[in-house]
Amino acid sequence: MGEPPSRYRFILIQAFQLPAGSPYRHRSTEGPKERQLQNHEQVAPFLADVQWDLHPGALTTYGDWQVENREEFACAAAGRLPIVREACRSGKYNGIVLLGGGEPGFHEAREIARPYNIPVTACAHSQMHVAAMLGNRFSVIDMAENHSSYYGNLIVQHRFERRCASIRNLQLPHPRPPHADPHLAEQKQQALRGERSEMLEAALIEAVAAIEEDGAEVITFGCSATFWMQPFLERRLADLGWEVPVLEGYRCAIGLAKLMVDMGLSASALAYPGDRPRRWRRKKLV
Repeated sequence: MGEPPSRYRFILIQAFQLPAGSPYRHRSTEGPKERQLQNHEQVAPFLADVQWDLHPGALTTYGDWQVENREEFACAAAGRLPIVREACRSGKYNGIVLLGGGEPGFHEAREIARPYNIPVTACAHSQMHVAAMLGNRFSVIDMAENHSSYYGNLIVQHRFERRCASIRNLQLPHPRPPHADPHLAEQKQQALRGERSEMLEAALIEAVAAIEEDGAEVITFGCSATFWMQPFLERRLADLGWEVPVLEGYRCAIGLAKLMVDMGLSASALAYPGDRPRRWRRKKLV
């Protein structure tokens, strides 16, 4: 006899997939799903009781580099929605977790999944909600000016502008043509080897400034390329005497998906109405 089915049947969907041969790839798209999931070693305890599949995401249409600006996020969102719809129609899943710090297609995915009563979670939205339960104000450590500008829109869209103390930008962007910036994947390997990581050192400086100057009581991350720093940054801050929670998006999104399944909840039909709702409102307040 096989193992009993898990209470949690999730599909984790990557934000996008770079074409084969791209020099800008930062994660594997081959082999076991564990190898393809970024920072699996950090996320594994949260997936131990989950029956999960990993979708590599739709191929990028704007180019063969990482998504960073509004145009590229819009392309990634359009590519991810058919994957969400197919996952809902399959009947295999009772939760959908959208990977990627900028959560392209999140609201649209919730609209698609609501009639199926399937909760959809995403990294920015989940981090903000968890952070708001842990402290009065949070700050975001992000990696580049264009990504930070886009992420600021998410904070306003999720109505956390009064709870966000700041976005602190490292200005360590992904490489893209014609720029030959260092590939950020090496920063994690340097930290794992006990070597100095420029990215981690910059994040520590900005996190301390967020606490001391901006009034942050919780630290979160923007781009998923920064999520690997969570245990390192939390430890470094603690060594300096700052006992503050440091969050990353994958675990927050998985944890909230579990909570919604446990409570039998998905998105409100008033927030995501269908084409012909049985009841409708004459007036909406925003």
